[in-house]
Amino acid sequence: MKDKVLKDKMLNNKSKTIKPIKKPDKLSSYFKADIITLIIITFTGIVYNVGMTASPYFEGRLVQKLYECFDGTATYKDMIILSLIYIFVIIIVQSTRAVKRFYTRRFSNNTSRNMRHIIYNSIINKSGQELTSDGLGDMMTRAVSDVDDCAEGMRKFTTEIFDTGVVLISYIVMLIIYDWRLTLISCAFVPIAYIIASRLKVMVTRFNETYKRYAGKLNGMTYDRISNGLTFRVFGREDCQDSTYADFLDEYEKKAVIANMWESTMQPIYNIIAMMGVIPIIYFGSRNIMGEGWTLWNIGAFTTFISCYTKMALKASKSAKLFNSVQKAYVSWKRLKPFMQEYIHNDETENVVDVKMLEFSHVNIKYKGSDEYVLKDVTFSAEKGQIIGVTGVVSCGKSSLGKLFTGETVYTGNVFMDGLQLSDLSEGQISERVSYMGHEPELMSASIKANILMDKPNTTDVYLKNCELWDEVNIMPDKENTYVGNGGFALSKGQQSRIALARTLCHGKSIYILDDPFSSVDKNTENQLFKNIKAVAKDGIVILISHRLNHFPEMDKVLFLQNHNAFFDTHKNLYEQNREYATLYQMQTGGGSDDRM
Repeated sequence: MKDKVLKDKMLNNKSKTIKPIKKPDKLSSYFKADIITLIIITFTGIVYNVGMTASPYFEGRLVQKLYECFDGTATYKDMIILSLIYIFVIIIVQSTRAVKRFYTRRFSNNTSRNMRHIIYNSIINKSGQELTSDGLGDMMTRAVSDVDDCAEGMRKFTTEIFDTGVVLISYIVMLIIYDWRLTLISCAFVPIAYIIASRLKVMVTRFNETYKRYAGKLNGMTYDRISNGLTFRVFGREDCQDSTYADFLDEYEKKAVIANMWESTMQPIYNIIAMMGVIPIIYFGSRNIMGEGWTLWNIGAFTTFISCYTKMALKASKSAKLFNSVQKAYVSWKRLKPFMQEYIHNDETENVVDVKMLEFSHVNIKYKGSDEYVLKDVTFSAEKGQIIGVTGVVSCGKSSLGKLFTGETVYTGNVFMDGLQLSDLSEGQISERVSYMGHEPELMSASIKANILMDKPNTTDVYLKNCELWDEVNIMPDKENTYVGNGGFALSKGQQSRIALARTLCHGKSIYILDDPFSSVDKNTENQLFKNIKAVAKDGIVILISHRLNHFPEMDKVLFLQNHNAFFDTHKNLYEQNREYATLYQMQTGGGSDDRM
């Protein structure tokens, strides 16, 4: 129950406005958007990583001081004082590290949030056809996994600028101060690890691209398996589907293992190569202690040098791993980039603009990206207070006409609302004039109340009654607070459709586009729904799209769609003059004329 309440609160709260990102298809834009955070990271990163040299320095001093204590040239008090100084310095250094890590993580979170807002905005502003062609599983992989990988790669890159770049320079400077010749010999092994890592980045990129593709397909198959589970059971195809899913899961796991192997398992090799520099240090360092080398050392200097080198070598080998992380982020960024578009701000409005006339004049309609027109030369008009019935055989373009008002289909010709061209209006201006109920209910995973009100300060009572849901909802365990499930799976098809209708009426404007509002209801319920729609929308214009023609004699006009063409007239005239319409009506009503004509 708490989860349901939380989801409703999330849906009933307006989302926070994100910081605008200029040129979101450029990675540099996300760094510029968080410049203050990056300045803090830069300052604390330099302090921390320069301070990292204090550790090997004091380790050498402590070893030397301990030797002097045994030798009698120093006291244990000197050892304690040096230890306290060391602890104090380390506290300061580690404090700056904590600040740097906090703000680095904050930068990563900000980047992830900004990317998610942009990609989600891009996805929800795609047409249904585009969403279908791209594949839900692949889009969810982009929105979740790819954003995580990209933000993590940017975080590691930001971190390693200091944790590798600055600290390596600091360590190398210290090593040169102690013995520049030995530094050159021992550090010769470090570039080898870099070279190997850079050569392997092609393999890392290739296998990660394959892994991402399989991850997207797996997400799609998982969603399909869950959403169509009942169908598989009814037809006894569960075993077959499970076998197919298991086979693909095996392939996905293989791709994931290979991708992770190239990304992670090479790290020990990098470490071994980098640490091979310890061998010449032991040999030449011991000669320095004995006074036979290039520089005169004591035990403390030897300890400092070897400690400094091992820390540097480990950092250097981890930077090779950074190459792999950056390549992984690059793969994700390539997949995200097509979705990284300028943020589309859809105006939220509860304003209602009174529309007295809706006119279609020689309108041709097609889907975005298609060259073929679904409907041609559609001409009709509707006045305030009228109900226009739209019908035709299956796949005649009924829903395509309604989708014109949502931007999912495009048109040539003229569509006027009180003389204003539809294509010249913004989404916010259209929203002030049009309420739309699609063929699919598109319910959210929330309560019935949240699905109807959608943050509107109102009650659901009148809308539940108008949609013949009042009695059904009030016998449910939580009444209007009943959770509908993912996509409304906990409800019947008829209940899903009526909740979508209740939502449309709740947010009613001057023009109502109702696509199949009588879906999956019995005849008595249909009769009452039509009566209620007439009463609620008596001061508006209703475009009622339906394949159920029982109430078409009561419509003011009928738009009959046939073979991509449109015929507009009264029900009586169409029945008498259009044989196809008459046949369709007779099939729907059992034959014969209707006394309502």
